[in-house]
Amino acid sequence: MAESNAVGWFEIPVLNMERAIKFYEDVFNIKLDRNTMAELDMAWFPWDAGGTGAAGSLVYNEDNYKPSMDGVLIYFSSRTGDLADELARVEGAGGKILVPKTLITEDIGYMAVCLDTEGNKIALHSMK
Repeated sequence: MAESNAVGWFEIPVLNMERAIKFYEDVFNIKLDRNTMAELDMAWFPWDAGGTGAAGSLVYNEDNYKPSMDGVLIYFSSRTGDLADELARVEGAGGKILVPKTLITEDIGYMAVCLDTEGNKIALHSMK
């Protein structure tokens, strides 16, 4: 049996899709792909079907998706290998740093926790 990651997809609720897209594009230096699927307004994160990690999306749906600091915490892997790079862009993109870059352990690496523009807590991870 093939090994795979436990998480296959994630959705981050948003209140204002334009504002949320700008935040995530600015912090992670990426381009999100906005799509409408039935009643959902979605902005997909870039993904590679053969890559590691889970793919996901920002989602706006007034009736079924509510941003929260109290739910699941998603860890984003640093695209540069040092989360300090993404962390340096959080406040300029309208977010807030809740936990600065912190060593977990030498073999696990570093983490930080932020608040996005929509009221969601997200985390960053890197080995250096």
